[in-house]
Amino acid sequence: MEESPITDAALGDRVPSRPRPTAVEAVTRGRVEPLRVEEIRGLPAFDALAAEWNALVKRVDDQVFYRHEFVRCWIESFAPGAALRILAARNAMGTLVAVLGLQEEQGHQYGVPVRQLSSLTNKHSCRFDLVADEPKRAAVAFLSHLMGDPSWEVLRLSDVPEGGAAWELLHAARGAGMPWGAWPSARSPYLVLPSTVAAWTKGRSNAKPLRRRRRRLEEKGRVEVERVSGVEGLDPKLEEAFTLEQSGWKAQEGTAIAQAQHRRVFYTGLARTAAERGWLGLYFLRLDARPIAFQYGLQYAGRYLAMKPGYDEALAEVSPGQLLTESLVQDCIARGLNELDLLGDDAPYKREWTEHARQHHWLFIYRDTWMGQTLQRSKFRWAPVAKRMVGRWVRRR
Repeated sequence: MEESPITDAALGDRVPSRPRPTAVEAVTRGRVEPLRVEEIRGLPAFDALAAEWNALVKRVDDQVFYRHEFVRCWIESFAPGAALRILAARNAMGTLVAVLGLQEEQGHQYGVPVRQLSSLTNKHSCRFDLVADEPKRAAVAFLSHLMGDPSWEVLRLSDVPEGGAAWELLHAARGAGMPWGAWPSARSPYLVLPSTVAAWTKGRSNAKPLRRRRRRLEEKGRVEVERVSGVEGLDPKLEEAFTLEQSGWKAQEGTAIAQAQHRRVFYTGLARTAAERGWLGLYFLRLDARPIAFQYGLQYAGRYLAMKPGYDEALAEVSPGQLLTESLVQDCIARGLNELDLLGDDAPYKREWTEHARQHHWLFIYRDTWMGQTLQRSKFRWAPVAKRMVGRWVRRR
């Protein structure tokens, strides 16, 4: 089914209907005390915020993707020369109360060059959000700050979870009369874990098929599951995982980790950082000591975050990836975790484990100029209409 963009009409109750104030009134009305907004434009200044940044994340929305270490690793790997425009807000006491990781870049929309401020994200960052003690107040302060800067035409935030704090930026933009829109992105399955393996096993539809496949695999040799969590000996284990991933279809599409230096740097650096802090959970399924499936993930704040899987496609008939997931779930339950987040896009193999999924969106805010209005209409009005018309024409042929 074709997904539609979200605009004023589609957002409904999430953006309350109210008279439209002027831009200045919208960003100043009802403010108890002003937040002081500063821009972080270099890595040294960003690094100086590490302790405060993580303290803010921990008290607001303690997700590893929002932590300073994760963002730092992403910048080093995917945007080492980026023009950082990280927004930070402090209250009257000087406490860091909000952050929004942005970069300035030249983008394109339907072939038109666009000056944009975009989130520090790509498909490897999994999830992004405004991190703020008071999201509404922070959104107003950040948008007020950006409205005084004519150097950008669109603000683009990728993979914001449904109901995330960054949606307050859309509320503030609508109140200020700025063009905006939201577009569905990843729908990520997740599994709520019970307290016991027995409770999880009961009623599982894929339990019997996987038992048969496990027996067939055991007929081929000794089957073992290995969990790697420490720094010692980590590099050769990562190489095993990267090599296994590159042996399959991802290599043909050019998306394997080992096929791009920036991806290798990111996943290697993140694994080392995670191992040092006790977050790493790199699992292998082995057949006679040979790796036939792996799951690269992080264990953090009661969740296991499954970031990168891979398996030996020559053994596809016994589903080594699914067999490893079964063992992974059992281990997560034994460790007292409460959720397995499968991340990324929805897929049939993920839906074998759960019916639950988190919807994410790309959020767009445009300057209230002729260019901004045109860009918004082209993406959220004209392009969807044209796509529907082409679809009808194709179906009628």
